[in-house]
Amino acid sequence: MQLYLDTANIDEIREVSEWGILSGVTTNPSLLAREGRDVKDVIEEIAELVAGPISVEAISTRAEDMVAEGRELVKLGDNVAVKIPMIPEGLKAVARLSAEGIACNVTLVFSSGQALLAARAGAAFVSPFVGRLDDIGADGIGLVRDVVEVFAYHDIETSVIAASLRHPRHVMESALAGSDIATVPYGVLESMVAHPLTDSGLERFLSDWESLQRAVKPEI
Repeated sequence: MQLYLDTANIDEIREVSEWGILSGVTTNPSLLAREGRDVKDVIEEIAELVAGPISVEAISTRAEDMVAEGRELVKLGDNVAVKIPMIPEGLKAVARLSAEGIACNVTLVFSSGQALLAARAGAAFVSPFVGRLDDIGADGIGLVRDVVEVFAYHDIETSVIAASLRHPRHVMESALAGSDIATVPYGVLESMVAHPLTDSGLERFLSDWESLQRAVKPEI
């Protein structure tokens, strides 16, 4: 399973890219607004840092406008994919953009039926939202599992991006469900790295090494 970073923060992207684990980035209007910078500048900078796909969301709700936005967004980087909301107008936009060779990531997917429609419209990616379903008592990981199963059964090549992941368990459950990609907030990736036994083990190793060096240090 590939790991994408769900952020528009350049410092976070630069840090995680140095870990050697980053395959792509997803953004949304809320994340971009949080940065308080010109959107084009941010996307161009991300495109320089990340070789893999970068999802940037169209903010229109009419197909014609989404198509126009998508054409402009892909000019910001060869690896930009256009995020399109899962609505009827969005499906129209995906059909047109994908026919032009523009990769689309259909977002706000909350059912396997929506995911199937998005894939058949030509989406390169679909993003089922795990955390938001869990928030209302539904089974977010179950949705990921269902979408993966439907796509595998029918040889659908659209990639599944597990999105709205709130904690490390969501990430690992997405992997076990067969998701192609998990898009993960920076804080969740930090939590995945950390473990108290790692910290205590390292502290013990270093302490023992220092004791050894003191024991074998020649007297002057």
